[in-house]
Amino acid sequence: MVKGAKKKWNDIMLAGIVLVGIILANILAANFPVRVDLTEDQRYTITDATKQMLENLEDVVYVEVYLEGDFPPGFQRLQKAVRDKLEEFRIYGGRNIQYKFIDPTTAKSGAARNTFYQSLAEKGIQPTNVFDDENGKKTEKLIFPGAVISYGDREKAAMLLKGNMSASSDERLNQSVEGVEYELASALRQVTAGEKSKIALIKGQGEIDSLSAAGLTNTLLESFDVFHVTLSNKLQLTGYDAIIIAKPTIPFTEPSKYKLDQYLMAGGNILFFIDAMGINPDSVGNSGTFAFPMNLNLDNQLFTYGARINNNLIQDLTSGRQPMVVGNMGDQPQVQLIPWPFYPLINKFGDHPIVKNLNAVATRYISSIDTVKAVGVTKTPLLFTSSYSRQLSAPVRVNINDMRQELNPQFFNQGSFPVAYLFEGKFNSVFKNRVLPPGVDKASFVAQGLPAKIMLAADGDMVRNEINPRTGQPFPLGFDPYAQYTFSNPEFLLNTLQYMLDDRGIIAARAKEIKIRPLDMVKVNNERTFWQIFNLVLPVLVILIVGIIIFVVRRRRFTQF
Repeated sequence: MVKGAKKKWNDIMLAGIVLVGIILANILAANFPVRVDLTEDQRYTITDATKQMLENLEDVVYVEVYLEGDFPPGFQRLQKAVRDKLEEFRIYGGRNIQYKFIDPTTAKSGAARNTFYQSLAEKGIQPTNVFDDENGKKTEKLIFPGAVISYGDREKAAMLLKGNMSASSDERLNQSVEGVEYELASALRQVTAGEKSKIALIKGQGEIDSLSAAGLTNTLLESFDVFHVTLSNKLQLTGYDAIIIAKPTIPFTEPSKYKLDQYLMAGGNILFFIDAMGINPDSVGNSGTFAFPMNLNLDNQLFTYGARINNNLIQDLTSGRQPMVVGNMGDQPQVQLIPWPFYPLINKFGDHPIVKNLNAVATRYISSIDTVKAVGVTKTPLLFTSSYSRQLSAPVRVNINDMRQELNPQFFNQGSFPVAYLFEGKFNSVFKNRVLPPGVDKASFVAQGLPAKIMLAADGDMVRNEINPRTGQPFPLGFDPYAQYTFSNPEFLLNTLQYMLDDRGIIAARAKEIKIRPLDMVKVNNERTFWQIFNLVLPVLVILIVGIIIFVVRRRRFTQF
């Protein structure tokens, strides 16, 4: 009796210990979570910069995702990736991350639904039509693949369907999945950031006018404070986080070059969008015109920093279009859009987070870039022309009427040319071992500077927007009025700036790569019936066989007695 009571008490104690252990384990797991990502591509791991930003949130961030409803499998995968990523955000942000998925199609009436659609488009979430063919039935659905992040009185839209338009739909969806963390974290950083970075647009060097730079300015104002700076009036450039020089046409004076140089020596960031060749685009018709090298007085400065823009123009079979009069009908000219090889469409990129999964970038009258030796400077190519391109050395004849003859692809056989580079490191001053410009403070001169960054693109039109001839209003940056398509020029610009100014390293999330493992649809269709029968019959057969074996073994064992 005593032994029974003692055993019972031991069992109660053991149960109590186990219960307390479970409670303690849950408390420890809740306060000190341990997460292990066992996937090969680390798809559930977010960057340290994103974690730090989430942990430092001071108030609640609300995320509304408009990926809810009955989607094709590819968009279901994107939806799941967004949901998983937001769950990861909540792990580090706690209750400061609140999200919900909304189906925009569930409005009570058609008018209310259209109003809601328009409000989403105004916020920057553009819809996409998805056509699906499932079991021989074709369906069409309007999807808004985006999210709106709200923080206090600020909100920012994030498009979640990104990627290169030239890729297949599966590849583009996979690229979108790769970019989910960056798109959400980048929008989150913008709405939670206190003071915006300051960007200086250099004026006074014959740059693009205010109307043609409206798209550039509006793009920058979404994320930065923008200032127009004239070098001849500015004593120094300190205080600006980055400087943009967009399509200058007037040579830089030595004092102006000195200001840029010393800004860079102080650890600044400069984006050059400059043309090596001067051309009047209004003269390419009729008898044509010639493109000649421009003298911006920047060659020796760029050479010191490790770059040289060649005096040539690149023609590319992968190009934009230009209207050309092909004939007359009565007294009315007949205009047709033709491929214009002097408008290369850049769809080949270097290995860098700035251009990862980027869509095509539109360029005009672009030149190639070579690099030269610069100790301590890392040079990374960002943009390339296609493999079917060629370079024409100055002077270059440019005549739209040459396009009346069919282009011979055999002449476009010189391969790809780099047209944009990123330079990082400690640069040497172009005024090192030289006489300084008059009037400068020699005591403050720096011959080798702090770590800095330069982005050099051999095309000033990359950041110039078109003008609507009917209304006189500027089109958005990157919008081609002939193709009625917006290229990724704004995204390339913003990605470059965010990389240069991103001290937290959030842009590293763009480098994430998730391997796509698509099914062989031909094999699936041919072997569908076999595998359906196999999956239905095999489990039943296994159960029957195991049951028979157990029955036989039990019968033999017990009949022996």
